[in-house]
Amino acid sequence: MELPVIDLAPYLAIADAGNREGESTKRVSGLTELCHEVSRLLKETGALLVKDPRCTAEDNDRFIDMMEKYFEKPAEFKRLQERPFLHYQVGVTPEGVEVPRSLVDEEMQEKLRAMPKEHQPLIPKGPDPKWRYMWRVGPRPSKTRFQELNSEPVIPEGFPEWKETMDSWGYKMILAIEAVAEMAAIGFGLPKDAFTSLMKQGPHLLAPTGSDLKRYGQEGTVFAGYHYDLNFLTIHGRSRFPGLNIWLRNGQKIEVKVPIGCLLIQTGKQIEWLTAGECTAGMHEVVVTKRTIDAIKLASEQNRSLWRVSSTLFAHIASDAVLKPLGHFAESPLASKYPSICAGEFVEQELSVINLKGNKGES
Repeated sequence: MELPVIDLAPYLAIADAGNREGESTKRVSGLTELCHEVSRLLKETGALLVKDPRCTAEDNDRFIDMMEKYFEKPAEFKRLQERPFLHYQVGVTPEGVEVPRSLVDEEMQEKLRAMPKEHQPLIPKGPDPKWRYMWRVGPRPSKTRFQELNSEPVIPEGFPEWKETMDSWGYKMILAIEAVAEMAAIGFGLPKDAFTSLMKQGPHLLAPTGSDLKRYGQEGTVFAGYHYDLNFLTIHGRSRFPGLNIWLRNGQKIEVKVPIGCLLIQTGKQIEWLTAGECTAGMHEVVVTKRTIDAIKLASEQNRSLWRVSSTLFAHIASDAVLKPLGHFAESPLASKYPSICAGEFVEQELSVINLKGNKGES
């Protein structure tokens, strides 16, 4: 199965026209069907591919070029940008720090053993052998109970283009997420801004990963063990090396192929909370596959970088906002499984499980 591509251009044009004329986008002819398709895909697959005219293949390439240059730097240089006392929520996270949920969650491990063999994930032997860089995108609140989740960014020396490149690509991907969030809200029968109003001043993170295929390019290597994302929605630009597997709502495992110029969006735990489980957080892994090996050979022949960069952005609900089932989802029989909790508190609980909070200075 291949995921369908949703072109956001018609929605953006209609929404813009509706906003100019003061008309509710919910009532614009032809919009409802498109929004229902977005909400259906998020519910049934936990993922969708989108094409946003504001996010071009050239933008993605420019970003990946810079991140390849960064990840190719020596480990001792990269560690200068490490901030463990801030839960690694800004700056670099070295390889061997992030622990995949499938290694520590016994309930998840039981479910994995019950899966048909062909849909089971590869089980990692330990922490992920990937680097990650956390870059906060967008305005942060002037007052917050969760200052460490809203900290100032870290800029490595020798990259004068760093801030502009990170901010530019990050803002564009957030715009795509906001459009999808509006469409999903309309499709679910909620106010258009039901999700986006909660995202304002959220601790959105542009969080590219870097995986060294020269060192770890053997088939079966697990760069990111089977897990879900704790945030609202996750968006990825196209990587130069394949290897991302996702699991659909029905348990089917598929290898994602992102067309040139497209973006992949996945559901996180926060949208599961807000919809009382109507959407569930999408499970995924990143591994070295046969297609990855083929891409490594081609890159070697062309003398290109052998660092696999994913241009991932985690869009969050604002830290001081409350996570709880919205609108009619509050009447769901499953609503009691999703009690009200401050989003920042929820994030801290999740980080502690995957070993990113345990390194805070006072703990």
